[in-house]
Amino acid sequence: MSDKPDVAEIEKSDKSKLKKTETKEKNPLLSQETIEQEKQAGES
Repeated sequence: MSDKPDVAEIEKSDKSKLKKTETKEKNPLLSQETIEQEKQAGES
């Protein structure tokens, strides 16, 4: 047995049948403005 998976089925699959998806950032970074607002809210 080989350590590598058999990709023959994947290589001959029809890519046109795949659905288009839109990726979304799950954990977007905070802007500098938001960080400053949260710092000020924490101090008061």
